[in-house]
Amino acid sequence: MNPQITLTEHLKEYTRHVWQTNSEQTFTENIKLFTLQSRSMTYALAVLEDGYVAHVYYGKKIVACDLTYLLRLDENPWTPKVNRRDKATFMDTLPLEYPCHGTGDYREPCLMITDKNGMSTCDIRCKSHKIYSGKPRLEGLPATYAAEPQATTLELLCEDQHAGLEVVLIYTVFADLDVITRSVRVTNIGAEDVNLRRVLSVCVDFDSDKFDLITLNGSWARERVVERSKLHHGKQGVDSVKGESSHQSNPFFALVSHNADEDTGEAYGFNLVYSGNFFAQAEVTQHKKTRAVMGINHFDFNWLLEPGESFTAPEVVMVYSANGIGEMSRTFHDLYRAHLIRGQKKHRPVLINNWEATYFNFDTDKLLEIAKQAASAGIEMLVMDDGWFGHRDSDNSSLGDWFVYEKKLRGGLKFLVDEVNKLGLKFGIWFEPEMVSPDSELFKKHPDWAIQIENREMTLSREQYVLDFSRQEVREYIYGMMRKVLDSANIEYIKWDMNRQFTEVGSLALPANRQRELWHRYVLGVYELMERLTADYPQILLENCSGGGARFDPGMLYYSPQIWASDDTDAIERLKIQHGTSLCYPVSAIGAHVSDCPNHTVGRTTPFKTRGHVALVGTFGYELDITRIPEADKAAIPAQIADYKKYSPLIRDGDQYRLGNVFADNLWDSWVFVAKDKSEALFTFVQVLGRPNYRSRRIKLKGLNPDYNYKNTKTGEVYSGSALMNAGFNVTLHGDFTSEVFHFLRTYEQNDLQA
Repeated sequence: MNPQITLTEHLKEYTRHVWQTNSEQTFTENIKLFTLQSRSMTYALAVLEDGYVAHVYYGKKIVACDLTYLLRLDENPWTPKVNRRDKATFMDTLPLEYPCHGTGDYREPCLMITDKNGMSTCDIRCKSHKIYSGKPRLEGLPATYAAEPQATTLELLCEDQHAGLEVVLIYTVFADLDVITRSVRVTNIGAEDVNLRRVLSVCVDFDSDKFDLITLNGSWARERVVERSKLHHGKQGVDSVKGESSHQSNPFFALVSHNADEDTGEAYGFNLVYSGNFFAQAEVTQHKKTRAVMGINHFDFNWLLEPGESFTAPEVVMVYSANGIGEMSRTFHDLYRAHLIRGQKKHRPVLINNWEATYFNFDTDKLLEIAKQAASAGIEMLVMDDGWFGHRDSDNSSLGDWFVYEKKLRGGLKFLVDEVNKLGLKFGIWFEPEMVSPDSELFKKHPDWAIQIENREMTLSREQYVLDFSRQEVREYIYGMMRKVLDSANIEYIKWDMNRQFTEVGSLALPANRQRELWHRYVLGVYELMERLTADYPQILLENCSGGGARFDPGMLYYSPQIWASDDTDAIERLKIQHGTSLCYPVSAIGAHVSDCPNHTVGRTTPFKTRGHVALVGTFGYELDITRIPEADKAAIPAQIADYKKYSPLIRDGDQYRLGNVFADNLWDSWVFVAKDKSEALFTFVQVLGRPNYRSRRIKLKGLNPDYNYKNTKTGEVYSGSALMNAGFNVTLHGDFTSEVFHFLRTYEQNDLQA
């Protein structure tokens, strides 16, 4: 076992004094205490003598000791061992690791069933455990990964003998990060069918209600708005019932102390590694405690578990920070870059996408015209977006017909790709594999392949339906067409889009008793196809998109190392979108482009320089018609690309510190990326609105080494790290929507230090 991880088991016998009916009774009880330790965090849980798994502690690291006193069992007169007449009261107050429905715990449950008799009660008791190095894979699901020395896993085997269920609670603690992941596997070990009506992935019972709840909400073109509110009595949270994680809510929330800011206070972050319907909730109970739960949304969910079958719930990532929200974010970033995103280090080419340049109005000549000018500016890839297939000249046809539209692409796809490659550019292509248009050969041949309810009207959205990806034959057919396209030319990038949410959720292939499984079976089908695609074409860079940022979640990041953050490419709106996204997700995953002005979504005109600086906080590319933009903007592109290539390793791998908060002060925003060894920093400032009668803003940097000296590479001026962080750096900008980037390198020139 890695010496940096301690997962200790204590078997303790101790004496408790319990007052009952005015007489003192003394008895002995055996408790197994498990303590999960990471770099700065302790998580403790206990298995009581009757098999219940109780939550003990989660927070700042504690030197190994017996923490069972925190359970307050000696204060509880309703303990079943001495007072079975009030067991329900005991159950409704015991902090539980995985609460079930129906046994007296009236708080939000994680597990709920219907058995052969139509009963919904379940009651799991821990029977055994095992501890091992490394981290298990989750069958059919994306999840974080770790080599044996990097993590240690605890599995608790629980049973409900009456229902014939085995429930395995899986905990993994990472060696160098304050991270615990949790997931659950339920197996039917009985002789009768059981219906799973709810299988959440995590529960944490906090011994306080003194938290603020932070969520990421919004809508199309304004995703991941940071919302923060004080917890109140009752239930509050976010969810999705749309078939995807959604524009409206992200499968992330944080509980933070009232005083928490970027640098101080406690923060507990929760993120579900899943791309479908989710449920996340904080419940303040009658005793002013807080129960936090997260997992697959139980709304309209049911899963028939036949004897011998298992169901695996997706993983929840839990991050603890004792040093503010910023440290929580950087821990998420480090975890996802090293233990979730495959291909993190793969070169991300600077691309130009033709969507906002041409929409559907393009042909081979137009694309080659864009490619020629893009190549001369130093751009590295042309991505052909929607409109190249079937007979698609608008968004009302041809989804599902993944063959080349020869009328547009005269000479075929291979001719176009070869010509683009001759210019020195790579080539990428857009797909929307999960959708079908009524006006398509596929739908006319297989109308039953769309999600629908027999004899009910099918609701259109964007003139399209959703294919039933729970069906193997549908996935095989779509993948077969995609492979023909990918094998026909030198394609090195795919933009996988998904542009509508679900209605009339039914499958013409599933029996009645499995229809409510469709929500989850669909997501598993998408994951299976993405797994095949990335395995068969490892050289292809996959970017995920869902009407912009409707599936910006860890499940997608497992397959695609970058996700289009939003269809809103306006630089000022992107300040909010990218700030909110960075609370949980690394900027290396944020698809961000320089687009045309006036912006196609909001109509705003911003300087080309500012658009470039904002897009640097992401994968960086262009979303415009380079043949029509002003010459001054076109001339600026080579320098922007040079900056991206120069700073990309620092932005991709460094620590991000948010210096401004555009949600709190919409006049300016600022951030800095600092190298892990503190040798380098890139500081960006954006002035949203200019101010009269002000000379400059003084911004205090973060994350530097106070004992190092840093040289501004543009001016040669040298500052101590302590000066930049404690006194600040003066930024002078004039006008609205202006910006500047400052690069600092550690220097050893002591005589050059500026006072």
